Amino acid sequence: MATDLLQHLNASVNAPIPSLPATVDGEDRSLSSSDCHGLWYDAVLVVSSVVFLVYLAFHAKKNLKKLSNGSSYIMISYYALVWVAGLLNLAWCALQGWQCSGGKAVAWNLLTLFTASAMMCLEISLVAFLLQDNYSSGVEALAQTFLFSGIVVSVDTLLKAIYVFGFGVPLFMGGVGGTTGVKWGLWFFHKSLLTAVYGFILFVHFSKWREKLPPRPAFYNYIVVMFVFGAVTLFACGLAGIGAGFGIWLNNLTEICYHALYLPFLYVTFLADFFQEEQFLLDNAYYSEMKDAGFFDADWD
Repeated sequence: MATDLLQHLNASVNAPIPSLPATVDGEDRSLSSSDCHGLWYDAVLVVSSVVFLVYLAFHAKKNLKKLSNGSSYIMISYYALVWVAGLLNLAWCALQGWQCSGGKAVAWNLLTLFTASAMMCLEISLVAFLLQDNYSSGVEALAQTFLFSGIVVSVDTLLKAIYVFGFGVPLFMGGVGGTTGVKWGLWFFHKSLLTAVYGFILFVHFSKWREKLPPRPAFYNYIVVMFVFGAVTLFACGLAGIGAGFGIWLNNLTEICYHALYLPFLYVTFLADFFQEEQFLLDNAYYSEMKDAGFFDADWD
């Protein structure tokens, strides 16, 4: 039964959709090794993912000590989620060749679904958590944050799975459906929702209701970057939907930027301050003790 199910999924994923037949004017349009993005594309993705995971591993001992001494369940969960997303992202970057193998279609789509879900969970939970304006809440804040993000991510993943495995829309196949309105229309709608969320937060920030949002400059820098990135991605999907080659190229570029830079950007913006806070407090205490002992009196003479 399991074998029959896998064969059915492979058939549904690899089957050509109506807007992109397998052959056009005698030319084969099926997925082939020539549809791969290329060596440099794969190299940038893999190297950036490896560097980030090496950085996490290098600081893991210190960060785990900080987390074990603290009481923030959210930070512990978020740090674990960053590791999960980083490992999935590395697998996704290293196995790009699966797109070029028809027999790996199901495996590639499942890997992409899990990777996209983990990274989207980071996006949604980060916004939901920071809007609570509370870094150190316990189980209640953790439950509220991940309940909301879990619902959003589950619905998003379910819809993608239905389109990919149920209707055979090649959402995650770079060499298939490059000019189909169905594929790019779905991506346009998906990106427009995320961009609208970031745009709404920016609108509130510059309105009379700005006091309802957390006064954290780093948070708004993150929101601005993600809004601009979402707008560029939205523009790329729109161009690709009408068959413009520049739109497909721009979408590939945004894909590289997202998988290569998003996790490091998120870590620096959100988690790095938390892990450096203890050292910052120690430095301040050390400076205060030296000042009280008169070490800096000569600077005033």
